[in-house]
Amino acid sequence: MKKVLVTGAGTGFGHEVAMRLAEKGFDVIAAVEIWAQVQTLKWQAAQRGVQLQVEKLDVTDEGDRRKALSWDVEILVNNAGVGEGGSTVDIPAGNIRHQFEVNLFGPLLLTQGIAKQMVKRGEGRIVWVSSREGLNVNPFTGLYAASKHAIEAIAESMADELREFGIEVATVNPGPFLTGFNDRMFQTWKGWEDDASERLFDYSRLAFPRAQFDPEPVYNTLTAVAAGEVDSYRNLEPASMIEETKSLIEAPWQRQVRDGLGTRPAKLQASFDMEPETPVSV
Repeated sequence: MKKVLVTGAGTGFGHEVAMRLAEKGFDVIAAVEIWAQVQTLKWQAAQRGVQLQVEKLDVTDEGDRRKALSWDVEILVNNAGVGEGGSTVDIPAGNIRHQFEVNLFGPLLLTQGIAKQMVKRGEGRIVWVSSREGLNVNPFTGLYAASKHAIEAIAESMADELREFGIEVATVNPGPFLTGFNDRMFQTWKGWEDDASERLFDYSRLAFPRAQFDPEPVYNTLTAVAAGEVDSYRNLEPASMIEETKSLIEAPWQRQVRDGLGTRPAKLQASFDMEPETPVSV
């Protein structure tokens, strides 16, 4: 399998992974959301010395998804996504819907068509770029986490359903990495169409609540998973956060509903205390 489609290749993880797969000799279709990104990515690929087939593919657009069915994709990397920061009781309805349209509904509908083509060929690989937030939750990232929890459910079910047809399914779960994505998530409130006086929190005072890692481990792992060099279904980076992630999955079993009522949790306060784009100290 050599022909790979990477969605959301205009920036971040998708951008770098598309480049690295091309450097490995894969026939890469690098998909970007808007036309303005097409020529920019072509120029960046030329500067890098790699060949990319750059296509405009908005995963929420039915016409774009239909067009993708003509590309004979053998490996699909579902990387396109957006992040909506804010309290679950403050985020406006339109923003909630957009979060799920981009992160879940669009990618799933795209995958349905491509997966059936893979079934006819008897082989294929589908990589879902989930998140550590698909396994854990934090204040002010609940809507984003909900969309990634949904991806986890879809991917796990899909892995079982497509196994007999020879289709591989895997997830990659990036933690907090310094690509700009996490910090942009905490700026989306500026575009909300709501009554700001009704908000529970002053979002101008908040930032992504954790220090962030250099993204190199995700570039390496996502490239390797897409290339078929890694056989594990779930792939969380950084590896240093695996045990913490597992313990947080178990934590709700011990949680009491009245614990700490009337006080602000420390992990929520962290968004008030953290400066944007804070790197993990080495």
